Amino acid sequence: MKVYFIGAGPGDPELLTLKAQRLIGACPVCLYAGSLVPAEVVAGAPAGALVRDTAPMTLEETHAEILAARGRGEDVARVHSGDPSLYGAIAEQIRRLRADGISYEIIPGVPAYAAAAAALGQELTVPEIAQSIVLTRVSMKSTSMPEHETLEAFARSRATLAIHLGVRNLREIERQLTPWYGADCPVVVAYRVGWPDQAFIRGTLADIHAKVRTEKITRTALILVGPVLGEVSDFRDSALYDPEVPHVLRPLAGKAVRV
Repeated sequence: MKVYFIGAGPGDPELLTLKAQRLIGACPVCLYAGSLVPAEVVAGAPAGALVRDTAPMTLEETHAEILAARGRGEDVARVHSGDPSLYGAIAEQIRRLRADGISYEIIPGVPAYAAAAAALGQELTVPEIAQSIVLTRVSMKSTSMPEHETLEAFARSRATLAIHLGVRNLREIERQLTPWYGADCPVVVAYRVGWPDQAFIRGTLADIHAKVRTEKITRTALILVGPVLGEVSDFRDSALYDPEVPHVLRPLAGKAVRV
């Protein structure tokens, strides 16, 4: 048997990959994180499949279900939100699978920051405005952050930040980022991206806390910070399609080819 860690994307069932959809529809056991994965995502599980929401379960209880499935010779669809490689808590599950000699495979999914950018209708890497995205989070009640991975350290680069698990800590985020980005730096709080009730709150570092508080959002939100989120129109075109910049698929007579 095999365990498939499946990225379900941010919530919209139509953002499942074809492979993810196929495996959910084929595995006799489906374990999904119901606090972040809508039931509609696993509605395609086969008739008679064991479908369990793992949100109220412990890691050991979840692993016990996998061991039971192995005893029956049944594959397991372990469905996580977004992409499993990012805050998917799969590393500790994989450690137990390896210890018990159980094979596994990871199926990538659409991460929340990508779905948020799509819903906002914009690119996050605009020439000469922003070319880097930092995916990070704040500690609060979750596992502590490594010593050198601080918001202030990332802020020094002025890269676009995608901050997870931090909507209850907006005051501290404002305090740490304002010296580097400025109080008027654009911020977008993306709430339940991909769900029917998704919402986007726009503001700045100076006022985003008050706006989010008014909307009473306390969880399931991604915070995007950076100049690229503002009204950006005065930027140069990318060299990718520039007729004066040749490359291997579009050579230009008399000019060196960029590989």
